[in-house]
Amino acid sequence: MLERHELETFLTLAGELHFGRTAERLHVSTGRVSRVIRRLERRVGAPLFDRTSRRVAITAIGRQLADDLAPLVAGMDAALLRAITAGRGVTGQLRVAFLGEYVAPVLSAAVALFGRRHPECDVQIREARLLDSRAGLMDGSVDVLIASFPFDGMATGPVLMVERRMLAVAAASPLAGLASVSLEVLAGHPAVQYPEVTSAEFKRDRTPSRTPEGLPIPEGPRGATFSEMLSLVAMGRGVLPVGELTEKYHPRPDIAYVPIADAPPIERGPVWRASNSTARVLEFVRAAADANPIQSQPVS
Repeated sequence: MLERHELETFLTLAGELHFGRTAERLHVSTGRVSRVIRRLERRVGAPLFDRTSRRVAITAIGRQLADDLAPLVAGMDAALLRAITAGRGVTGQLRVAFLGEYVAPVLSAAVALFGRRHPECDVQIREARLLDSRAGLMDGSVDVLIASFPFDGMATGPVLMVERRMLAVAAASPLAGLASVSLEVLAGHPAVQYPEVTSAEFKRDRTPSRTPEGLPIPEGPRGATFSEMLSLVAMGRGVLPVGELTEKYHPRPDIAYVPIADAPPIERGPVWRASNSTARVLEFVRAAADANPIQSQPVS
């Protein structure tokens, strides 16, 4: 295994291609740089650099070794930084967004517990929209999003809320008077679509292209916001599978919410970018789980 000073010496020389500048950057003598490189070359069994009195050039073997080692060293540095951050405690600012009023109770409980555990970390809260929920995570303006699963390309979990699935239909629809429906009924009604930017896995879960038995589901009009999607339902332009809390938070005289008897429940919880798994983010996720034993909506 290479020592840390050997890694630093080799990678610095690979970048500088000059023994004097490498020695200056590392605050050592040029003789020490030369000795470290010769020792590495003996271990490899081949030259890593071609030296003349006028220039230093890295060999093909040396370049391959540098390319292989550079990301490993960067990963070591990042791991050390994360450990230092954890050792100093959770401080700074955490930006949390939520998608839908439904998650307000679990969000409040999570923020309260996280604040008690980590009073030196400031939590900023904002509401996300369907159109920008993914963008906020990707550009770093949001650290954690409380939203529905699935959410492709992101770290998710644990589940904080579970609710049964309902079908939003126009109040004038023949479906409105039924006690429940099957997923197979979707084959006979266009499904209102989510915005294009919405998570692909989420759209497959909420508005699939086929029923469980393989029947095609007609594609209805697309809405830009959830309220717009419900308005399309109310106008009879299509139906929309939703969670049962939608009936509580979006009651409308022109919409009926009918239970889907054979549909799996909807799950909600924290979503974040895996590469942004900082101590702040992970501690918030832990607090959210501790503060919110899974809240299931009773099936009646």
